[in-house]
Amino acid sequence: MKLMKTKDAVGQILCHDITQIIKGVTKDAVFRKGHIIREEDVPVLLSVGKDHIYIWENNENMLHENDAALVLYDMCKNDNMSPSQIKEGKIELIAECDGVLKVDTEKLNRINSLGEMMIASRHGNFPVKKGDKLAGMRIIPLVIEKEKMERAKEAGGEGQIFELRKYLHKKVGIVTTGNEVYHGRIEDTFTPVIKEKLAEFDTEIIGHRVSDDNPERITGYIRELLDEGADMIICTGGMSVDPDDKTPLAIRNSGAKVETYGAPVLPGAMFLLSYYNETIPVLGLPGCVMYAKRTIFDLVLPRLMTGEKVTKEDIDTLGEGGLCLSCPVCTFPNCGFGK
Repeated sequence: MKLMKTKDAVGQILCHDITQIIKGVTKDAVFRKGHIIREEDVPVLLSVGKDHIYIWENNENMLHENDAALVLYDMCKNDNMSPSQIKEGKIELIAECDGVLKVDTEKLNRINSLGEMMIASRHGNFPVKKGDKLAGMRIIPLVIEKEKMERAKEAGGEGQIFELRKYLHKKVGIVTTGNEVYHGRIEDTFTPVIKEKLAEFDTEIIGHRVSDDNPERITGYIRELLDEGADMIICTGGMSVDPDDKTPLAIRNSGAKVETYGAPVLPGAMFLLSYYNETIPVLGLPGCVMYAKRTIFDLVLPRLMTGEKVTKEDIDTLGEGGLCLSCPVCTFPNCGFGK
């Protein structure tokens, strides 16, 4: 590109978008890349502070910002996401469906560490809605060496930086535990909370059992629901260390293999995650899920609904950001909880 005085640039080709900012009115390109500057354009360019202007000159060793953004986009794009139009050298990724965003953090950091280019995204492992922005990418200068974009491709390696996992249909069984509920001493206020959270996803509740604290009875109900075709079992209550809390034992006796009992998350420290036949999640939810607005359940459920096998290592990483502040007005997931 070549720098010249704006008043002398009539007939030349703009090599980048020119943005006009009027507070409270607009922030948009008043002229686009490739525009041929006319005499009447000069006062407009001067009004947006462009006393000098870059015009396009071909250079086979350099890439324009728009073309470089496309290189970054090719490393980011994946199924269930689409690009925005290139605007001011930037491309954004847009979700084409509801789901959970997955981010290859190491790959993202490698590319951003190269300098003169950037990719910014939402936090991974969190739910997004169709139409949401997932990421944005661009280079910093107006032009960049082709060789540097080749290095970015090498840093990106095989596979894409982002994945948008769609929700699956799940058949869910619920086992409510507790002598106080089983014998009718108190109303079951836990199950309605679970049903409300499940209603946000493509779920079918195929059975609901209410059990006392007898671990054999709880185990029997879990197995019944598995035999009826449940893709997920949720057990509520009986998860603390009190002598009468036998739900963890009952889950183990069902044949489910415990992935983790305990999580570095508040509310939700007594959470249990296990899998039957390695694929069917069997959850033990502590009492906090019943009364707290957001808990460990909100961090794990969306990922399980995509078919992801959440591991102990995944749970172990939740400590930083794992403290819910119980804000008077909850804005989750647009807050720091779980991030």
